Amino acid sequence: MQELLTELAKGLVEDPAAVNVTVDEPDENGCTVYHLHVAADDMGRVIGKQGRIAKAIRTVMKATAVRNNQKIQVEID
Repeated sequence: MQELLTELAKGLVEDPAAVNVTVDEPDENGCTVYHLHVAADDMGRVIGKQGRIAKAIRTVMKATAVRNNQKIQVEID
């Protein structure tokens, strides 16, 4: 899951070396939080107009999580 999020983000940004994903431990509900960190100049590319790209990233990640019987949440920091 972490690799998928990293590859999705690297395909969108101009500085792929600055892409970093951290993972929190699952909470009491079993939900794992993935934090996506990119360079400040690339934030607009990852979020997109009206958050459309961010929403698409979250949709792909949640669809993958459902196939693996996991609960996840993606935060863009």
